[in-house]
Amino acid sequence: MHFTSRCCAAPGVFAGALLLTAVTALLSPTTQAQTTDASAQGEALSPDATPSKKGAYLSDWYNQDLTIIGSKDISFGPQPADDVYLEYEYFGRKGPFELYGYIDIPKIFNIGNSHDKGVWDHGSPVFMEHEPRISIDYLAGRSLAVGPFKEWYVAFDWIYDHGSNSANRANTLYSGLGTDIDIHSRVNLSANFYGRYQWENYGASNEYSWDGYRAQLKYIVPISQFSNGASLTYIGFTNFDFGSDLHKDNPARTANATVATNVLLYSFTHLRFTLVGRYFHNGGNWQDGSELNFGDGNFRARSDGWGYYAGVGYQF
Repeated sequence: MHFTSRCCAAPGVFAGALLLTAVTALLSPTTQAQTTDASAQGEALSPDATPSKKGAYLSDWYNQDLTIIGSKDISFGPQPADDVYLEYEYFGRKGPFELYGYIDIPKIFNIGNSHDKGVWDHGSPVFMEHEPRISIDYLAGRSLAVGPFKEWYVAFDWIYDHGSNSANRANTLYSGLGTDIDIHSRVNLSANFYGRYQWENYGASNEYSWDGYRAQLKYIVPISQFSNGASLTYIGFTNFDFGSDLHKDNPARTANATVATNVLLYSFTHLRFTLVGRYFHNGGNWQDGSELNFGDGNFRARSDGWGYYAGVGYQF
């Protein structure tokens, strides 16, 4: 392991926890934040996900928004990408089904760095992720709560990057068990544990196989409501992928990868503003600092470090 990986891993893994602690400290008894009796799956159950008044949105449970997002230094591969893209997002709960997902149109305005390809320059025309959960408690007709684990789910996470051809395509399904966790605070907490089945993966050696696992923790902290009708919410989630065999035939790949995402959401009834700091460690299962050559000369992988997003959206 390279020294840069060792020295950067600890700050990155704990970054989400440190920021969560700082945000929670803001929640004094005088804070006007509202709590929700729901899980932290996706953004679906932040205070903004429930319509503030009847008729404000097209549906009273299925929430949608369109957002223009600018991103910088995103390290899901060995070469960080910058992009400006369009995202359609949805979230909500209906009966046993808890839904969250998004569909992106990469490089929608043809703005990005040299490592970024999108809809207009022979890159991927669409990238999407869907994270449905199905309540086992609801289907059983009774509470299956055990201690702080208040509800159980069959959980999925499907990630698909269409690519310009099969060699540039990724299709991944995580499936497993999820739960909501009651920690007797304003923090809405949920966890999921998945096994990973990999179809296409940009030509990597683990295609069409079961390869590794993902442990996921999601947390939402409503911070405050303001007199102008806006609300401020912290949303965070950490994905820890482990047990992959990618490293066995390529020393530039890793068995583990961690991504910790920290979101500040400032929202009105319809307008939404987001700022995101995301820490990568072995992003995309690439070894930070490894020497690579994709046909344009040697370079060092940059798969550890921070990436950033800013977005302006409209919820309907």
